[in-house]
Amino acid sequence: MAIDDEHTRPDGVDDLTVEALGNISEALEAVEIARGHLYAFHRLSGTADLTLGKGVDQLREAGHAELADRLQEELVGRNVLQGRWTFQIMEEYDDGYYADFKRLERAARDALVEGRRHLYEAEMKEDRRTHGRAGHERKPESGS
Repeated sequence: MAIDDEHTRPDGVDDLTVEALGNISEALEAVEIARGHLYAFHRLSGTADLTLGKGVDQLREAGHAELADRLQEELVGRNVLQGRWTFQIMEEYDDGYYADFKRLERAARDALVEGRRHLYEAEMKEDRRTHGRAGHERKPESGS
């Protein structure tokens, strides 16, 4: 018995297709995590630059103008990669690889399983849960 219509494999879809789509979905999950790490890199790099700027200002106020000038000129506001601040890296990733991955994963599901998501996981849940046991319900609104 399937969890619900949204998570029921369409007639004629074989196990290997469901498994393949499950692997593609798992790969997309890894891409989502990688994207989150890029956003963390973006935030941390921005914080580092702003904090560096404060430290440079404090060095200058403390009478260390030459060292402050060197740090200001060489590091404050510097590109993290050739020609790019981190927001540019994020935009390129989001608009390129990430967008293409999401589009193609969706196209595969649309073509093979009527766009349904997580069929592999839904079938695994149905197989692994203890039917009739509290905490093992098929879905939230169902008590079975």
